[in-house]
Amino acid sequence: MQPTRIQSLFSALRQKRRAALVAYLTAGDPSPARTPALVAALERGGADLIELGVPFSDPIADGPVIQAGSERALKAGTTMRKVLEIACEIRKLSQIPLLLFTYMNPALRYGLEKLARDAQAAGIDGCLLTDLSVEEAAPYVKVMREAGLDTVFLAAPTSTPERLELVA
Repeated sequence: MQPTRIQSLFSALRQKRRAALVAYLTAGDPSPARTPALVAALERGGADLIELGVPFSDPIADGPVIQAGSERALKAGTTMRKVLEIACEIRKLSQIPLLLFTYMNPALRYGLEKLARDAQAAGIDGCLLTDLSVEEAAPYVKVMREAGLDTVFLAAPTSTPERLELVA
């Protein structure tokens, strides 16, 4: 299987002994139509990878900035489907790695298999479900990997070496 854009990026950065600049953007904030241009600006500004946030009505794990962005994007009509359409538009302009940043609830509501298939078709390279524990992720990981998508999990500064290895 060919490496994903995310895998290729980190391989190249390792060779250069350089860290990645990962930028987050709530898709649809301030409007769905503006998001591709904002991604292009982030890329011109030096971003190596874009976390494309799916707005969610209850982003409990996120701070006030992402919460406000989610609220504006939802008011602008942004849905999971719309974020995938935005990814298609981004792919017309760029090959920057795209990581879908969302929660378990929207992913389950959309359907994991459908999400994996549609995300891959839209040019998404991987998914980060911010509230999914790596210990409970086997079914999700299987579906995503079968679609050729990377999976990303979060770690805290207090994570043990054993947990960091599991997350990695």
